[in-house]
Amino acid sequence: MAQSFNQTEINWDKLDKTKFYVVGAGLFTGITVALYPVSVVKTRLQVGTRDTVERSALSIARGLLRTDGVPGLYKGFGTVITGAIPARIIFLSALETTKAATFKVLEPFRLSETTNAALANGFAGMTSSLFAQSVFVPIDVVSQKLMVQGYSGHAQYSGGLDVARKILKSDGIRGFYRGFGLSVVTYSPSSAVWWASYGSSQRIIWRFLGHGAEYDKGTPSLPEILFVQGAGGIIAGASSSCVTTPLDTIKTRLQVMSHEKGTVKQVVKDLINEDGWKGFYRGFGPRFFSISAWGTSMILTYEYLKRLCAIDE
Repeated sequence: MAQSFNQTEINWDKLDKTKFYVVGAGLFTGITVALYPVSVVKTRLQVGTRDTVERSALSIARGLLRTDGVPGLYKGFGTVITGAIPARIIFLSALETTKAATFKVLEPFRLSETTNAALANGFAGMTSSLFAQSVFVPIDVVSQKLMVQGYSGHAQYSGGLDVARKILKSDGIRGFYRGFGLSVVTYSPSSAVWWASYGSSQRIIWRFLGHGAEYDKGTPSLPEILFVQGAGGIIAGASSSCVTTPLDTIKTRLQVMSHEKGTVKQVVKDLINEDGWKGFYRGFGPRFFSISAWGTSMILTYEYLKRLCAIDE
């Protein structure tokens, strides 16, 4: 299986880095445009109170379209896309370099291919997420305030700069890092679970398709490669969304609240009072769809990008 799989994977040292970053910025921006409305709907679901009229993803989407048209589904998009490029450069660089280094460290242990992939990908996903949070969290704080402005009693803003000015005035620099600890606790495990699931599920699927070491069918075709990578993305998205949605709900509500009202204890108490324990899974449907759709789209684009930027040998 290792031989077949190695023919489908392009390592970091085989890439034209300049082309990788430039082309990747364009491709991932396109995916963000396509899936961003789901994030807006998910965020509004998570911060809504018991008195909120719109209590479902569909009703929120209809309300936004009715009041603001299509631009309503892209509240905060400018802020997100501005910060996404440097954040992704940090994330992808840390991901690939850490993954390559971890595979080397694991070599003497002679673990199975599936275990190796899960450990290396999981550790790389967690590490890269930790590095990227320094950029992601301030972008999250500003964009989420824009996503929920005017909804369920939240303030209105004239744009991302207006949000930034008001955060600085009320909370200083630390205001941009509200929920930083929860973001790390949410996204780092989520990234670890996602990449570990993706790396290991691919090996399992390849074996199921008859590309195991004992009966290697030769080099997989491009459709086979795309199928396995897409299936791995769906499995990874399902796994990570189930594990981390409660923390994401708490983090999102904490980041859009004013400093005086927002503590983790108070957020947890409010969620339980409003909806019981199921309140922690507010927005689960859109988040599950978002992570699965984003993960599958991202990984297919990412693997295509790596093939596109591979250095000819």
